[in-house]
Amino acid sequence: MPSYSKGASKSVESAMKRKNKGTLRSGPGGRGGKVTSDKQAIAIGLSEAREKGAKVPPPKKKAASKKAATRKSATKKSATRKTAGKAAPRKKAAPRKRAASSSKRSM
Repeated sequence: MPSYSKGASKSVESAMKRKNKGTLRSGPGGRGGKVTSDKQAIAIGLSEAREKGAKVPPPKKKAASKKAATRKSATKKSATRKTAGKAAPRKKAAPRKRAASSSKRSM
């Protein structure tokens, strides 16, 4: 269980009070919509605490959604199908040199 500082818990408490009052807003500079979710209010409180320098563990990395994972595997499969049927590119043949006698003949 991660440990949070007292400053972090105060920031979260303040965010929850603002959420319950209806003044907590999301987005940069509070220009977003009104926050209605407790989870979002907690996240805002923790990020404010991080900005102030309170002891807060780093945020969790977002797990790739199932849809995105499926899309990635589908593109890999189609890429392998495209390359599987193609043969290796052939080297270009060296240009043939003209015979020296043919240029003398035209004279």
